[in-house]
Amino acid sequence: MLTALAALPIVAILVLMVAVRWSAAAAGATAAVGAMVLALTAFDFGGTGFPFGPLEGIVGVLATAAWVALTVMLIIGPALGIHHLQQRTGATKALEAGLARITPDPRVAALLIVWFFCLLIEGAAGFGTPVALAAPFLVAAGFKPVTAVVGAMVGHASAVPFAAVGTPTLAQLAIVDYAPRELSWAVAPYMAVAGLVLAFVVARLVGTLLPAAGPPWTWMAVAYVAFFAPNLLIARFVGPELPSLIGAIGGAIVFVLVVRWVIRRRSHVSRAAAVGALQAEEDAEETVVEAAAEEHAPPMSFLAATAPYLVLVVLVLVTRLVGPVQDTARSVVWRWELFGHFSESIEPLYHPGLLLALSFVAGALWQRAAPADMGAAFRRATLQVVPVFVALVAMVTVAFTMSESGMTTQLAVAAAGAGALWPVLSPFVGALGTFMTGSATASNILFTEFQDQTALAADLDPVPLLGAQGSGAAIGNIICPHNVVAAAATVGLGGREGQVLRQALPVAAVCLVLIGAMAWVIV
Repeated sequence: MLTALAALPIVAILVLMVAVRWSAAAAGATAAVGAMVLALTAFDFGGTGFPFGPLEGIVGVLATAAWVALTVMLIIGPALGIHHLQQRTGATKALEAGLARITPDPRVAALLIVWFFCLLIEGAAGFGTPVALAAPFLVAAGFKPVTAVVGAMVGHASAVPFAAVGTPTLAQLAIVDYAPRELSWAVAPYMAVAGLVLAFVVARLVGTLLPAAGPPWTWMAVAYVAFFAPNLLIARFVGPELPSLIGAIGGAIVFVLVVRWVIRRRSHVSRAAAVGALQAEEDAEETVVEAAAEEHAPPMSFLAATAPYLVLVVLVLVTRLVGPVQDTARSVVWRWELFGHFSESIEPLYHPGLLLALSFVAGALWQRAAPADMGAAFRRATLQVVPVFVALVAMVTVAFTMSESGMTTQLAVAAAGAGALWPVLSPFVGALGTFMTGSATASNILFTEFQDQTALAADLDPVPLLGAQGSGAAIGNIICPHNVVAAAATVGLGGREGQVLRQALPVAAVCLVLIGAMAWVIV
């Protein structure tokens, strides 16, 4: 009975957003009120066994939710500012022209954004940064808003276990006593298998740019191999810090080289001999696209157009990989505490929000943007993120109410009762943690010890189940409600988050089933 009650807030969010099509703010607020009522009654929140009273518990949860929502907005705001500034300065058109020079096929150019750009930013920064940056860029490139958000959310997921230079997996290593390479290799194969589904979905979404041409299956296969080959090797022989980062950078370089080689080869063949009518038609279309890109190319250089993103990558790499700089950046911590139990902190010099803000300013200076353009971009971004705050607070309130009252643990313990079927359900627990907290790292902190002890109690090898936990937590990023809220806000989809969730849920479900089946076979 308690398990069914604990599941009610999650069910309410899914039903209200997906079936009833309520906005995230309305669904989240309803679920938050319901979760608090359940916490105070069925779970005795703030009663015996809790280090705080009912009123303190409610105030603590709301304060924590507001803080977490604010830290998310600190990422969304500057990311939106970069997007609006890029549009006002003409940088977006310069980027489109530059990508057209790499390949005349907009689908292939889109793969560089949806796949490699998202994977790179996730591997370097994490914390929702890639979706906030990529989704508006994809809309500007011709994607419909819902497709852009789903594409960005699906496209970055493969990098999540080793995001922010390995943070989610390092969080597991801080809790259990296993070798770093052992645990990183436990996660990587699961993600490679789930990555097949993610790559398939990305190709389908990218295919909407040119419906007549269809999804770019061959190019997606090249992109998949280009990322996962180094990703798996680094995870197996080096550790959890660099698989996503090196996979994205190395894979993008290989992908671009292959694209350029194929284009040159096609050009050579077309000049040497006649080809079929279909090839001739494609060549003519490519020529038109190239000519249009050259004719309308803005005066801004491609390098200047990429300035905010280049500065962001450099700042992230320096603050994450250069030891003394990282130590200095992390030495400043702002922390608060309530009632001796609720506490949160932020490292302002290390937080992606500051790095994005610096990238906004540096990009504007590099592009010689007018102060009026900078001000307009800032104002527009601020106006967009303010309404999102309510939805974020509501969703995070549900998460922390469930966590603090024991609802989330109740669901996980109930799942552990599956016995021999536990490996199948293990990734779903990881996804549950991310669904409720919005963070794969938080999910791993919440459930890693639980997964380890459950495996030992059932006489199962815990390492594959810890890998299933980490990969399940990564997939949970695709469907986490307040991630969906934050992503939708960047493309003006406020109030229509359910459309994103409806497309993302089946993708996550298929991935989790595959990971669970793989875990069952391994264990």
